[in-house]
Amino acid sequence: MNRKNNLIYKKTFNFSIRIINLYKYLSKEKKEYILAKQLLRCGTSIGANIREGLDGQSKKDFIAKFSISLKEAGETEYWLELLVASDILKRKQVESLLSDIEEIIKILTSILKTSRERINN
Repeated sequence: MNRKNNLIYKKTFNFSIRIINLYKYLSKEKKEYILAKQLLRCGTSIGANIREGLDGQSKKDFIAKFSISLKEAGETEYWLELLVASDILKRKQVESLLSDIEEIIKILTSILKTSRERINN
């Protein structure tokens, strides 16, 4: 599949880059290593699983990988919210990331719903 033209792949790839940059900031400027590492792992895993799903061998494989991406997106949202709630970051610093992850979650939810309906019909 041509990933260059795939909306969710592009969105999650660009999101991963932003998460990597936030990880660098949290580590260097805030000296926050544990939460930063958790965020890095799940935030970059979204796109990695999307890529695996797009390259999957079957529709069930696609659904399984996209389901993992959705779970990782939810976890990423949690860590971002926790960083704000614990005053490590200001909401203004992560508003754009939170908006992006909400959009990614909506897109993934829609893709999974449609894919499951197609496989059941």
